[in-house]
Amino acid sequence: MEKTAKKKKLPLAAQIFIALILAIVVGLLMQNHAEFANSYIKPFGTIFLNLIKFIVGPIVLFSIMAGVISMKDIRKVGAIGGTAIVYYLCTTAVAISIGLLFGNLFKSRFPVLQTSSLSYDAPEKTSFMDTIVNIFPDNFITPLSEANMLQVIVMALLIGFAIILIGDKAQRAVDGINTWNEIFMKVMEMILKLSPIGVFCLMCPVIAENGAAILGSLAMVLLAAYICYVVHAVVVYSTMVRTLGGISPGKFFKGMLPAMMFAFSSASSVGTLPLNMECCEKLGASREVTSFVLPLGATINMDGTAIYQGVCSIFIAACYGVTLTPSQMLTIVLTATLASIGTAGVPGAGMVMLAMVLESVGLPVEGIALVAGVDRIFDMGRTTLNITGDASCALVVTNLQKKREMRKLKKQQSEG
Repeated sequence: MEKTAKKKKLPLAAQIFIALILAIVVGLLMQNHAEFANSYIKPFGTIFLNLIKFIVGPIVLFSIMAGVISMKDIRKVGAIGGTAIVYYLCTTAVAISIGLLFGNLFKSRFPVLQTSSLSYDAPEKTSFMDTIVNIFPDNFITPLSEANMLQVIVMALLIGFAIILIGDKAQRAVDGINTWNEIFMKVMEMILKLSPIGVFCLMCPVIAENGAAILGSLAMVLLAAYICYVVHAVVVYSTMVRTLGGISPGKFFKGMLPAMMFAFSSASSVGTLPLNMECCEKLGASREVTSFVLPLGATINMDGTAIYQGVCSIFIAACYGVTLTPSQMLTIVLTATLASIGTAGVPGAGMVMLAMVLESVGLPVEGIALVAGVDRIFDMGRTTLNITGDASCALVVTNLQKKREMRKLKKQQSEG
């Protein structure tokens, strides 16, 4: 009896999908009651996101430490980390180029607006050297309490390296870290069971508030951005997972469905991290790679955000009656690629990056006010693309690592 009950239970992907559809239907019905949705439905979504945020710091810290320790070799960590960073930077550069290409194709359909009434408070600029300094923690607790993922990653790497260097004497620490990693993974599993409720409560108010706005003049920009998201996923990621990851694109996207739907509704790369790890491991990515590459990707891989920069830069320029030169577009590609490193994987981070990109080519930062109203709708698509890129990297790195080890083994056998 128990077995049949288990079989009948809907998979998480189906539960999330049903929650998503229900949220859209209820959200559209509640368009005249958006205040109610924000006051009484959204708080439950916030509770769910708070639980996700609570588990993300410990998951990143312990999973990276466990991943580093399991490799038992600092050079191996360097090889995996290096491959991942090169992959992330290359796909981000391609993404921003796709964004600019489609932005230019849609340019004639973007309106030139009366922009005198626009206002947007630009975030304070951080210098390049400050950005470098801010990667390194000055305290053990603060990075975890403030969810500064780059600092958490640095902490985890330093502790992991120290344990490898100490060797056998650190065995108790190794056992402890692996145990805590398992405990936090189990906590994560418990929280993820609430995903359908969280998805419904997060999405419903967004639809109730923005349903009509999507149909306005921003429809064309949203359409351009979403076409880019689909093109990048279908062309770039499919090619990468087939040629370098050794897995069919169909199997990849099917396996990634729960994480993609969760990312779409939560608009948080870091929040989707636990579910993304689960999906990647089911697709065949090794635990040692996912525990290192995915937290890194949630922090520095921003392909969806890069596309958003490209499309929105062209749109804002068109609204101000400005035509971007090829050199300005190249500046956008470089700025967006480099700015993606260190942009936190939380809702709204793309807005900060967009301000940096606009300033790099002399466009008025006030233009962000044009897209700020529906930023959440952009964010859902770009986050989905970001986490899909992280997963494709985990599978590619796993496959390359396997091939590397096979070559090493053959070499040893031939020498022996």
